[in-house]
Amino acid sequence: MAKKVTAVRKRTATRNWIAYLCEALVTSGVMPTWEAATYLTENLFGEKPNPRLLIPANPYEVTSQFLHRLYQPIVEAASREVDLRSSSTLHIFIDISLTGNSAVLVVFFPARNRPQHLILLEAAKAWDLVFPDAESFNAWAEERFRRIVNALRSAAIDLHDDFLSPAV
Repeated sequence: MAKKVTAVRKRTATRNWIAYLCEALVTSGVMPTWEAATYLTENLFGEKPNPRLLIPANPYEVTSQFLHRLYQPIVEAASREVDLRSSSTLHIFIDISLTGNSAVLVVFFPARNRPQHLILLEAAKAWDLVFPDAESFNAWAEERFRRIVNALRSAAIDLHDDFLSPAV
């Protein structure tokens, strides 16, 4: 008699990044809850390219705000996953391109007079950051979160080793 094998779909636990981003927009005072939910829904779901980023009179500002609103909460969540010194900081730099890929850089500043670490370098076409459903967006956000956490852990280990080595 043949064995029946039950297919188990491997699912990793991911947070609801849409709710997390919405909460970040609200708690930072950028927008009220209803407006944040509408903003994320209108800008994350629909057809590519996202017309809301291409039509306004100030597309540079709108694109910059959109990318910061996407990446900042993910970086903030990742920084809480890793034990970092209180003197260290993370900065997000975005070089906007209205015709091609914008560059998103996350840089770790461990302490004064210590070398900085590039944590994330990503090319992103802001108007193509449109997802078919919440699950695909959550997978996209979770991937960036994991990459940032892993890079921060690696940088923290390097920093710890650097503090233990004798000064030259």
